[in-house]
Amino acid sequence: MRSDKHQHKNRKKRKRKAFLLVLLILIAAVFAYIYWQFRAGVSESTKDSNVEKVEYEFNGEKDEQGWTNTLLIGSDTRGEKGARSDTIMIAHYHKDKGIYKITSIMRDSYVEIPGHGKNKINAAFAFGGPELLRQTIKDNFGLDIQYYSIVDFEGFVQLIDEAFPDGVEVDVEKHMSDYIGVTLEPGVQQLDGEHLLGYVRFRNDTMGDFTRVERQQKVVKNVAGQLTSLETVPKLPKLIGVVTPFINTNLNTATMLFMGKDFLTAGNKNIESLTIPVEGGFKEQRVSGIGDILAPDLEKNRAALDEFLKADQTQ
Repeated sequence: MRSDKHQHKNRKKRKRKAFLLVLLILIAAVFAYIYWQFRAGVSESTKDSNVEKVEYEFNGEKDEQGWTNTLLIGSDTRGEKGARSDTIMIAHYHKDKGIYKITSIMRDSYVEIPGHGKNKINAAFAFGGPELLRQTIKDNFGLDIQYYSIVDFEGFVQLIDEAFPDGVEVDVEKHMSDYIGVTLEPGVQQLDGEHLLGYVRFRNDTMGDFTRVERQQKVVKNVAGQLTSLETVPKLPKLIGVVTPFINTNLNTATMLFMGKDFLTAGNKNIESLTIPVEGGFKEQRVSGIGDILAPDLEKNRAALDEFLKADQTQ
């Protein structure tokens, strides 16, 4: 009897060892696949990036309400130093609630920049990089931001062309060609990365930058929706590899993969958006030596942002 029990225990041990070995092999295979896909994406980037790979100081903290906030800084510096940020967006991600939101800050918002007096908010990036821009947003609008990503516009082009070989469907509302490097005609069409970039950068409208920000938010939601309609999760490491040469960020690859995977597998793909300053929360003025500006009512805009991020918290 003892011999039978001993043999039975040995068989159970061997089975456990075999199971663990298979599990380790599978885990190793998954990590090898992720790394291979990531490296393939990096190697397939067809153009050189202008993003300077500088390790910036960034003292951001996680939001008290549980949001992971990432400052997205759109740049077309072409290697220039001290350039202002062309686009300022904040991506909000709430892990526990599975909620994703975006806030755009108008670059002509006239605010107090710590140590530099009043200026357009996009000047903060030129004066002190992402950390000064973070401080400026925190001081004026009361938002904690944990991460930053400086994105060369060419990286946007590369990502779109890799993820959507047939282009992204967009309803172009009018003829567009001024200062965007491409020509777009009105109508529903599939846009490649270069033409989609031209679409989101066009600002020769009656409402100027307001309409441009609306387009940017529309495209972010549109691209996000189309990404989730594909079998994109297996391609995620490669997509991150494609854009990595064009991004300077304090997000590590593992965090980007985790957040991207959570978004692609989440059930609710509705992304809400907010534009700062909000309607009725600013005055248009002209400041000598600076030009046309938007003077925000900080109290109204702080309240609007706080309300925006409190929404859905009871889910």
